[in-house]
Amino acid sequence: MSSRHINLQKATPLEVLQHFWGHSSFREKQEEIISSVLNGHDTMGLLPTGGGKSICFQVPGLLLNGITLVITPLISLMKDQVDNLRSRGIKAATIHSGMGGDKIRQTIDNCLYGNYKFLYISPERLASEHFRQQLIDLPISLLVIDECHCISQWGYDFRPSYLNILELRSILPDIPVLALTATATPEVVIDIQRILGFNSTAQFFQRSFYRENLSYSIRRTNDKEGMLAHILRHVPGSAIVYCRSRDLCRDMARYITTELGETATFFHAGLTHFERDTRQEKWMKGEYRIMVATNAFGMGIDKPDVRLVIHLTMPSSLEEYFQEAGRAGRDGQRSYAVSLVAENDVSLLKRRLTDSFPDRAYILHTYDMLCNYFGIGEGEGLNQGYDFDIQRFIRLFGMRPAQTKPAIDIMALSGWLEYNEDDSNSRVMITCKREDLYKAEVGHDTLLRALLRSYTGLFADYVFISEQDLALMTGYTTDEIYGFLTALTIQGVLQYIPKKNIPRIIFRVRREDPNYLKLPPSAYQERYGRAEKRITSVINYLTEDTLCRSRQLLTYFGEEEALSCAKCDVCLSTPSVGLKHYILEDCKNLLISAYQNGQEIISLQDIINALKYNASDILLAIRFLSVEAPELGLEIIGDLIRLSPREMSKTLD
Repeated sequence: MSSRHINLQKATPLEVLQHFWGHSSFREKQEEIISSVLNGHDTMGLLPTGGGKSICFQVPGLLLNGITLVITPLISLMKDQVDNLRSRGIKAATIHSGMGGDKIRQTIDNCLYGNYKFLYISPERLASEHFRQQLIDLPISLLVIDECHCISQWGYDFRPSYLNILELRSILPDIPVLALTATATPEVVIDIQRILGFNSTAQFFQRSFYRENLSYSIRRTNDKEGMLAHILRHVPGSAIVYCRSRDLCRDMARYITTELGETATFFHAGLTHFERDTRQEKWMKGEYRIMVATNAFGMGIDKPDVRLVIHLTMPSSLEEYFQEAGRAGRDGQRSYAVSLVAENDVSLLKRRLTDSFPDRAYILHTYDMLCNYFGIGEGEGLNQGYDFDIQRFIRLFGMRPAQTKPAIDIMALSGWLEYNEDDSNSRVMITCKREDLYKAEVGHDTLLRALLRSYTGLFADYVFISEQDLALMTGYTTDEIYGFLTALTIQGVLQYIPKKNIPRIIFRVRREDPNYLKLPPSAYQERYGRAEKRITSVINYLTEDTLCRSRQLLTYFGEEEALSCAKCDVCLSTPSVGLKHYILEDCKNLLISAYQNGQEIISLQDIINALKYNASDILLAIRFLSVEAPELGLEIIGDLIRLSPREMSKTLD
């Protein structure tokens, strides 16, 4: 960030970008989106993963008078963006589901009187009419909806809480809306604009989903561990390995560490917040090379140098796959997205669809067992809330593990109950007397002073706190803050309750005979049809071996005119029809020369640049040599060619 002052009343978007972010130019479509917003248009931007969505609202947010309200689903993402803005000298705040009433009122007052430019909130907050009325008093100049595909039931990640945004839109009718997402099919784009009430002046901008530096490949194998080991040995750099289950994450991380000797950890939603934060931070810093994770990992992660994303099991939609694969190569360097596919994977995908939509009888049985679990009698339970340990529930009542959570989700969409997985923030209460706190030599004075300056009521009751905020104020790491608070608890100075992620169920109807409860089509039949369509698209991607992988993905997202990528497994396996002898010889000589000059790995693009032949002809030649000239020891890994020193030395002799 430049040290010189900038007059935001007169600055251009590019000057703001240069001053606060140090960039000399915008990425594709960013400037057009910013211009549309500044001209007061409702705007939608479809920018693939890593496309710089935040700049699209942060730059105009600084230029507009008033405050930009940003709605985003992830608390961790909110905090990261707010911390980033503050580090640049920009006033920003966040309100999320884990905050207490006093902290919310204080934040609203800061935004009202403190010249704040950005307020981040979670969509769940908008369910409160009182909170919505508080927002009316703020000088809101722009409403931003991040991950806007969550508002569409046609989308792969529909979240009912996003429908609360419609209430906000109705009380702020003249405020322009900027809707942003990284993954949406053409029908989802249309649905989002319809739901948000975009008028004829609204503008839509889309960057191509094509990733020039990313190679998509499918490896067919029934030995996924062996293939995983092979790929990790031959593709250096940071990696993410996606698994379907928590148990598989743990087992694969152990295998990679003990059998392959690599540094690896695992990540899933069942870990504590402290465990997740610590593992993510160490992977970001490079202390772990490999992160083995469920789909709970990745959103909001900004690690540009990920070289490799491997899917041991495919997700249930191409939207999810594209977003996860797209976490590789955000720095523009060559990177790889590899899916390992076994013979039974297609049948497992079909089974996943069946498990996601259990039959009506099982849904009603689950409802009855939930009522028994919480001790709810007939005619009781309306608006009653309970902490819910789903694994304990499954064990006690012998429920089907794969179908119980989907059954609860269907109940929630039917209006029978709410299932809330929001995180609960950490809490602290000082248990010693005020005078004793000041007299005693308890240590950690810097932390205690920061607590007392930042939070009121600590001596009277538990108060929600943020370890990240305390770390920023004190200069400690979040790990150290956690350790200090634990030590102070042992000393009897305070009580510290770390944040948790135990789900909560709130019943929205009285218990009655489940046969009288209705399953609306929007909660079951219509959702089943859309899920079946998405699963079918994934199966088609896995089984289609004649069409470029990149083209398949781009066509799914509406880019019908896409060209072949020349670097996926399909493109690299094109039959050697019409192969020219002189191109074959030139490729062979170039590879031998490269090895003599100390190169063991050479990129396909470097060969194309050096020989000046048609790229498809060179692809044919390299593929032919890798199969028909084993003495060269060629191995094609994405768009890299590895030269085996042992085999090559025989050739040279």
